[in-house]
Order: sequence, then structure tokens, then C-alpha cells
Amino acid sequence: MDLLLTIFLLLICLLISNVVSHYVPYIPTALIQVALGVVLVLVYEDISFDIETEWFLLLFIAPLLFNDGSRFPREELWRMKGPILGNAIVLVLLTTVIGGYFIHWLIEEIPLAAAFALAAILSPTDPVAVNGIAQRIRIPQKVLSLVRGESLINDASGLVAFNYAVAAVVTGYFSLSEAVLDFSYKFLVGGILGLTLALVIISIRVILRKQGINDVTFHTLLQIMTPFLIFIITEDILHASGVIAVVVAGIVHSLVREQTETFIAEEQVATENIWTIILFILNGLVFLLLGLNIPTSMSGVLENPNIDLSLLLLYVVAVGFMILGIRFVWAYLFSLYEYHFGKMKEAAKPSLKLTLYVSLTGVRGTVTMVGVLSLPFLMANGEAFPNRALILFLAAGTILFTLIVATIFLPLLSKGQFAEGKKTGEMDFDEAQRRILITSIQKIKKEITEENEAAAYELIEEYELHFRQIQTEEETEIQANKKYQRKIRELRLKALKIERKYIQKQYQQKEISQEIYDAFEKSLDRREEVVADNVRSTVLYLQGKLIRAWRRFRGQNSREEETRLVEFQEGLQLQLETLQAALAWLEKHSEKYEPKKIINVLISDYRKMTSRLKKPEALYDEKYELQKEELRVVVMDMGRSEIYKMYTAGDITREQAKELRRYIHNVESVTLYEMGE
Repeated sequence: MDLLLTIFLLLICLLISNVVSHYVPYIPTALIQVALGVVLVLVYEDISFDIETEWFLLLFIAPLLFNDGSRFPREELWRMKGPILGNAIVLVLLTTVIGGYFIHWLIEEIPLAAAFALAAILSPTDPVAVNGIAQRIRIPQKVLSLVRGESLINDASGLVAFNYAVAAVVTGYFSLSEAVLDFSYKFLVGGILGLTLALVIISIRVILRKQGINDVTFHTLLQIMTPFLIFIITEDILHASGVIAVVVAGIVHSLVREQTETFIAEEQVATENIWTIILFILNGLVFLLLGLNIPTSMSGVLENPNIDLSLLLLYVVAVGFMILGIRFVWAYLFSLYEYHFGKMKEAAKPSLKLTLYVSLTGVRGTVTMVGVLSLPFLMANGEAFPNRALILFLAAGTILFTLIVATIFLPLLSKGQFAEGKKTGEMDFDEAQRRILITSIQKIKKEITEENEAAAYELIEEYELHFRQIQTEEETEIQANKKYQRKIRELRLKALKIERKYIQKQYQQKEISQEIYDAFEKSLDRREEVVADNVRSTVLYLQGKLIRAWRRFRGQNSREEETRLVEFQEGLQLQLETLQAALAWLEKHSEKYEPKKIINVLISDYRKMTSRLKKPEALYDEKYELQKEELRVVVMDMGRSEIYKMYTAGDITREQAKELRRYIHNVESVTLYEMGE
């Protein structure tokens, strides 16, 4: 299949995976992407995306690790240096040696050196899948930091160990002293080069600025290219570890950025936005590519009629348990050491639950798959690489095993609100964002006047929509269950019934004409249909939004619009009275009605509708938009104040405070841009 078409299909699957993940939140996005990759192979048999290990590391791993290094909290990185280096280097070597002997003992057909190669490539962890799970459940921050920290280094250590084991199989020669020397060279020189090259590139940027070259797009592109340049120079020219180099460069970049970000704010905003898109694409593509390669890696074994499938699956489960078991034992013993003899302050007391978290988050991913696919077909003597197809099958199966085990057992383990190692009262990012939105809505309500009422209620509607998008899973489940939907539907129908009674009363008293009465009856019938059909309600809501936007675009303070409003003034006044009658009924029953959340939602809706009808021309003039944007600026100032309060109270971390301020800054940028047009 054509390469461009393949990339296009992968990007479509990337979008689909995120949509599916929204409706199936208990399955990590990474696992959905793997499944979609497998489906692509089954639907398009000729689809392929073959990529060499070096190219994969350059195109995917280098930018991802550079970004992780630049974003990882340095205080946390330094504080956890012991556990991170232990997992990234010592645990990788232990997994290679112990795992190699275990695999050789379990499957004698696999030579010891090849078993070492398989164990080595299974040792690097993949935090992307774990992050996907962590978005849905509460995983201790200490565990997430450990997984993220070790992944900065263990890709390099695992690949180095893998390459030496493969070389031993192919050539039949292995020297421990040469391996240790080369291992040390790759790590030390890689770190030095990362530091040096990062400083050189930063110096070049400073010199260019002094020369008057301040183009934001130019400097943004140079910053995006930095990890690729550093990786190529380190790997291809000096043959050190490009992975270590880009991680160190990312850390150096974050240090320099903090000192200069106020002077190059526009560049930082542009770079952040571009990195967000790049990371979204790369993180998704690596798992889609994993799914593309799994059927191919397994087909060689499955096509052999002499192999028992149940035995193969038993091998996969055994290897998976072995990998996670080694990690479990290491994590527990290391936590014992840190607790009794370590220098790390506030070391957590060793516990079975914390150790299970550490072991289950050791999910294997794309580095394992790409590495094992690089196994040669032939050895130096011309013979076939021993049991290459079986090794590919075991690697692919173990990746899926660790993903599925983490998906099933991490949510079960997280029940009970485990919070060991987390400061009392500290909230996660979404919780902090919800708190800011609630405070913002309260602030808007305080700022409501008769003049800006319509604009204020529409702004409240925007904030409430955003709040619903990031509300907790428990709240989402409550609002999604049938009982909640039934109650809110029943209450809406009661309110509509009050409106209908008012209209009928006015008609019987001959206060309105037959034409207006029929129009209102038709409108009420349609609204009752909408209440019974959520899909149609959404379509009509979007349709209304588009119509109002089109009217504002056309400058709808036209004579035609004014004439229309005059002609229907009688109907508008009657509609306002019917809405006020329903609102009065809801407010009267609000004290006794349970749950109050439902009736408060309806009261808020009716208040918005009445405010719009009181000044319908406001929906089409520029003053209305100006009022809304002015309110938004006031709310954003309050949001910054709320972030400061949460930070000083210890409710959020420094990184969370920066991320929240960045969110408010982005909204403010759009607002000021629109106000300036």
C-alpha cells in the first residue's frame, strides 16, 4: 500500500481511538490503538510500515524523551534518583540475566544467548500506556514519577543489553569486560554530548537573536529540530547513546527556558502548541504501529501446524509473570533498603499495595516490539537465527499480556482512594481545574446586572459545558445512568406542562390570537420531542448556535431583523411570560425537590432563556459580545487568584499551578485577540 495512504489511515485511526476512548473509558487509549492497528492489518492485508530500529528511535523515541526530560520536575528527578537509576539500569540487567536463564529453562529450543536477548528487549517499560490508565483512575504520584523517570533511561540500557546479546548469538563471541566498557562509554559520552550540544544550540539561538533574527517561527522550528539533531550527532557520528543525550538535553533546555521564558513568551507559546500536536500524534502512532506489527510477528509461529497454540499461550503467560515478578521482588527489596538505609527523605514504608502498583505499571510497549523486529534472519555462519519466529511471538504476546493485566488490575487496586506518598489534601489537575471553573461560575453570577444578564448566562453555559467535560468519572456515571436521565426528563416535561397551561389560559381568556396560540402549541410539541430524544436535542442546539453565529457574522442589527422583532413582539412577550411562569413554579418547589442538583440545572436553564428574551436584540449586536468578553477577563483574573490560593495552601504542586496558569493564559490570548479584531 502507498506510504502516504498508510500514514493517512493511521492518522484516521488515531482520531477514532480517542473518540472510542471517550465512550469506553475503562479501556486505555493505548490498548484501543493496538487493537485498531491489528484491525488495519486484517482489513488491508498489504498494509505495512516497516521501520528500522535506528529510524524509529530517531523519529519517535528522541522527541518523546526530549519532551519528557524538559517537563519532568527536576526536584522530583533528583529526589528519586536512587529508585530511578536502580530501575533503569540495575533492574534492566537483572531482568536480562534472570529472565534469560528462565526463558532458556522454560523453552530449551531457545539458546541461552537468544533468551538473554529476548529478556533484555522485554526490560524497558513504556509509560505512555500507564499514563492513559492514570487519566481514568488514581495512581500514586510517586509510582507515576518512578515509571516516567526510569523510562528516560531504560530504553537505552535495554537496547544496549539487547544488542550485545544478539551479537553474541550471531557471532558466537561475548566479552564481559568489553561489554561493560562499551556500556559505560555509551552512557557517559551520551550524557556529556547531550549537555554540550544542548548548550551549543542554545548559544546559537542567543547569538542569532543578538543579530536581530527574532522570527518566532524560525526559533520554534529550531527548537523542534533540537532532539533530532542531537540524536543523529550522538548516535551516528560518535556512536554513544542518543537516548541519554536527548534526555539530558531536555533537562538543560528546561533550565534555560525558565530563565528566559518571560523574554521569549510568544515563542514559548507557539512551541508548546506545536509540541502538543506532535506528542499527540507520536504517542498514538507508536501503539498503532505496534498493532500493525503484532499479527506479522505472530504469524510465523501460528502458521506452523506442529506447534500447540495453548502451549504458546502458556509460555507467554509464564514469561509475562516472570517479567512482572522480577520487578515486584526488586521493588519490594529496594523499598526496604530505602526505608531503612536510604538517604531519600520521607521514604514510604514498604507495603504490598505500593509494590503491586510499581510492578503492574511496568507495561512493555513499542521499544520492545521495534527492537525484537530488528532481529537478523541469519547468523554469521549463514544459518538461520534460532527460533526467531518464536521469539517474536513471545515478545508480542508479553506486551499484550502486560497491557491487559495493567488494564484489569490497576483499577481494582486503586479502589479505596490509595494516597500513600501523597500530601494530605493535595488534589489532581482535573480536580483543581473543576474548582477554578466552579469559582468562575460563582464570580459571573455576582457580576450579573440587568444590562449584561444575557451575556453572563451564555458565558455560564460555556463554563458549565467545560465543567461537564472534565467532571469525575463518578459524576459522569451518575448523570449517564437511567434514573438520573428519567428524573431530569420528568422535571422538564412538568415545566413544559406549566408553560402549556399558561398559554391555554391566555387563549381561553382571548388574550392571544389563534395564529399565535397555534405557533406556541407547535413549539411546545417540538420541545417535548426534544426532551424525549437526546440526539435530536443536540442537533437542534448546534443548529441554533450556528444560526446565531451566522446572524452575528452578517451584522444582524439590520432593519430586516428589527422589523421581524417588532412583528413578533406580542409573541416574544408571551413567551417570556410563559418561561417566567415555569421558572416561578421550579423555584417554588426547589426547596422540597430531591436531588437539588437536577432542579437547579433546570432553574439555571430557564433563567438563561428569560434573560435572552428580555433583550433579544443583544444576541445580535457587538455590545453583547463585548460584555461577554469583559466578563471573561474579570473571571480570568479571579482564576489566577484562585490558583495562587490553592498553591500557597499546598493543595496543588508547582507544576500543576504552572499548567493551570498556562490554561488561563491560552483562554486569555484568544479573548484578547477576539476583542482586538
